Amino acid sequence: MVFGLTIFLWKRVVLPAVMLLCFGSAFGQRYEMVIRGGHVIDPGNQVDKVQDILIDKGKIVRVADSISDSAARIIDAKGLYITPGFIDTHTHVFVGPEAGLFANGVNSVSPDDFTFRAGVTTVVDAGTSGWRNFRLFKSQVIDQSKTRILAFLNISGEGMIGAKREQNLEDMNADSTAALILKYPENIVGVKIGHYNGKDWAPFDRAISAATKSRKPLFVECHLPEYPLEYQLAKMRPGDMITHSFENIKERMPIVGADGKVRLFVLEAKKRGILFDLGHGGAGFWFDQAMPAVKQGFYPNSFGTDLHRFSMNSGMKDMANVMSKFMALGLTLEQVVKIATWNPARAIGHDELGNLKEGAVADLAIFRVREGEFGFVDSAGTSITGTRKLEVEMTIRDGKIVWDLNGLGAKKQK
Repeated sequence: MVFGLTIFLWKRVVLPAVMLLCFGSAFGQRYEMVIRGGHVIDPGNQVDKVQDILIDKGKIVRVADSISDSAARIIDAKGLYITPGFIDTHTHVFVGPEAGLFANGVNSVSPDDFTFRAGVTTVVDAGTSGWRNFRLFKSQVIDQSKTRILAFLNISGEGMIGAKREQNLEDMNADSTAALILKYPENIVGVKIGHYNGKDWAPFDRAISAATKSRKPLFVECHLPEYPLEYQLAKMRPGDMITHSFENIKERMPIVGADGKVRLFVLEAKKRGILFDLGHGGAGFWFDQAMPAVKQGFYPNSFGTDLHRFSMNSGMKDMANVMSKFMALGLTLEQVVKIATWNPARAIGHDELGNLKEGAVADLAIFRVREGEFGFVDSAGTSITGTRKLEVEMTIRDGKIVWDLNGLGAKKQK
């Protein structure tokens, strides 16, 4: 009787367990996804070569020259480039029902509609909301989107609520701004001073005060006509960011002087640790500034596109187009990838993003570089020609495919 029971237990319990253990040891765990044969460019980890990437449960499990582990989905990336998902440091995505506005308005855009197709997995909203309406922005857009949305909080309490209301000094409260940032540290990355056109320096001082109290960087959009660019840069601290770096409008001194050289105080500010964001937008990028600057070795730290309703339909287009534009200006592929990934991750204090190390969130862009003749347009309606253009094939956000141009991850029809 005992012998029979022992045999029964061996067949029904012990043997299956042993077989399962052996099977697991022999064949390995079945993971969710492996990407094979792509050229990985990961500036954060100094990787620039063909490798495989193993993904499971939203994380990067392994990056290696060859991965043989079993996976439910195999992506053949031969001939393509694989990088961390792009980070756009200057967007306006507080979309809502208000006509003619950015804050809760139609001038902002719904991020998921435009990010993934350009390889962007993280955006930073540039001060569209302030301490009065950030909670609405969070519940209405941030919490509803697949795109990771971070934010610079406007020193103006209602954010970009309209030109007249953004001039209200009484609504610019450093304590309230800092308090909200400290309440939502996972969402808010800094403070913005933007569309103030008055003669008072108080908005800038209050924005710096809020940034200091919350231990976050300041994001400056340069709408202070009474105070020259040199004065603004002198007030900024290392790690603070200034946008619209290659703008050429009468309201602001451009970074390139009449002699064709980048102004000395601009170079000194960059050396001191001030970060220059692109801020392309509909009016913030001019070839007559960018071309001489790039030739002199001056280019942006981040590719903030200033994504909104108007810019995406004019010269800016999207992040991939901006990156291609700077390649046409002379930057290498490796340089533009770093500016789109690792640089902005560090600038906004989120160095867990923008890289492909093991254990990192699986946010990736997979793209090809097309060869040919392509035109690129600036904010003045001027064009240049380039021979290389990025075309995003696939975007992966948190381990899930969210954009697949040509069906790399789809099941093949038999």
